[in-house]
Amino acid sequence: MMANQSPALRHRARMLAERTAGAAAPQGVTTGTAYEMMLYKLTDDRRRLKSIQSVERKIEVKATLLPDYAPWIDGVLAGGKGAQDDVFSTLLVWHIDTGEYERALVMAAYALEHKFTLPDTYSRDIATLMLDEFAEGYLHGKLASDPQHAAQVLGAVEELTAASDAPDQARAKLHKAIGLAMIAVLDQADEADIAPALVAQAETAMGQLKRARALSESCGVKKDMEKLERRLKRAAGST
Repeated sequence: MMANQSPALRHRARMLAERTAGAAAPQGVTTGTAYEMMLYKLTDDRRRLKSIQSVERKIEVKATLLPDYAPWIDGVLAGGKGAQDDVFSTLLVWHIDTGEYERALVMAAYALEHKFTLPDTYSRDIATLMLDEFAEGYLHGKLASDPQHAAQVLGAVEELTAASDAPDQARAKLHKAIGLAMIAVLDQADEADIAPALVAQAETAMGQLKRARALSESCGVKKDMEKLERRLKRAAGST
C-alpha cells in the first residue's frame, strides 16, 4: 500500500501530483498518467467499498485508505490551478465521512474556489453536501463530542458556503447545528443561567436558530428557541 512507502517515495508522489495538477489549465480537466493511475486506484477502492454492506465498516475502510491518497491531495493543494479533479473531489467526501473535518475544510476551500463538481455518482453539489454532512457530523456524529470545536468548524463551513446556491433545508440544517453547538458551549458553563459575559453568545445562538427556522419551519428548533428565550429573559432580569 502507498501508506507504507518510504518518505522519499511519498515525496516523489507528492511532487508528481503537484506537477500534474499544475500542468492542467484552470477550469480545464486534470489529465496525465499520474492522474489516470489515481483514478484507477480510486475505482478499485470504490469497488471494494461497494462490496461492504455496513456503513460503519465502509467508513472504517475509507479511513485506512485515505493515507494512500495524502501525497496526491498535498500536491494538488500546493500546485493546482483549479482544473477539475474527480479524485480530489471524491476524497473530499471521504474526509467528511471519516470525520477528518480540518483536512476536509482545506480541501473544500480549494474545491469551492475553483467550482469543482462531484462525480455523477453523487446527487448533491459540494456546497450542499458540506452543509448537510458537517451539520450531520454535529447533530448525530463525531463533532458532537466537542461543541466549542464544532461551533468553529461549522462556522467555517457557513463562511465557505455563504456565496453558494444550496437548498434552504440544507442551509437551515447547518444554522441549526451551529445554534445547538453554541448552546452546548453555554451549557458547559451553566445549564440554567447565562452569565452576563455569555449573553452575546447566547443571542448569536438564537440568531442561528431563528435563521434556521426562517429557512425551514420543519427544521425542529422551536423548542430550543423557547428554552433559550427563557434563559435570556432570566439573564436580563438578573442584570
